[in-house]
Amino acid sequence: MPALIFDCDGVLADTEQYGHLPAFNRTFSDFDVPVQWSVEEYAEKVKIGGGKERMRSILTPKLAASLGLQDDDAVDAAILSWHKRKTEVYKGLVESGVMPARPGIARIVQEAHDAGWTLAVASTSAEPAVRAVLTHAVGESLAAHFSVFAGDVVPAKKPAPDIYLLALRELGVSTEDAIVVEDSGNGLRAAVAAGLRTVVTVSGFTREEDFTGASLVVSSLGDPDGEQAEVLASPVGVEPSNVVTLATLQELLSAPAPHAANTETETS
Repeated sequence: MPALIFDCDGVLADTEQYGHLPAFNRTFSDFDVPVQWSVEEYAEKVKIGGGKERMRSILTPKLAASLGLQDDDAVDAAILSWHKRKTEVYKGLVESGVMPARPGIARIVQEAHDAGWTLAVASTSAEPAVRAVLTHAVGESLAAHFSVFAGDVVPAKKPAPDIYLLALRELGVSTEDAIVVEDSGNGLRAAVAAGLRTVVTVSGFTREEDFTGASLVVSSLGDPDGEQAEVLASPVGVEPSNVVTLATLQELLSAPAPHAANTETETS
């Protein structure tokens, strides 16, 4: 059976601005780190794959010295402590309900489950955070049917394809039988480099990014009685009307897989 693989942040829910950003800033405050990212600054940080990697990006030699982090081991230990606290804060925000599921997520997951599709999430975020978002977005019953590949299970994070290659191996599915839902250029590059057809549901931080290589780019998956899906790009000619359905995904799987002009990857 086919597999439907979701990214987490920005795909299952609008997590970046209302979840990760305040969780990072609260963590910095808790550890007396003199950094508070604005929305504009965080829009640049989201281009870095992985929360620990984003935290590490603030540590100039001057800041590290001011925090008493005198060597690499001290920096690594600090990052681990910060990230553990950040994950706790983030999970609390998820459970408080401040980040509702994006349109169409619960609907299409139910459709895919009922049709016997394999379900998975592949994300660079920490696994506890991913599972919290997943459960909040689709409910405990459906979340139990997902395989979750997250965090540090691969050394190279998106835009490297490693997380998707791992998912394909573990799920036992081929690139011809799997489709990905992403929201960012980095995520798309990772999926395309793994040979996967990809639907992009743009988010607030990613709408202007380059989505060359996507099979379909939409504003969201859409819901019949809610937000409608706006088609932003349809390279293979598949254009859903108002909502992206399982039939849409099956049609995309039958179409040629687009290829990005440049699928070289980099590590973060």
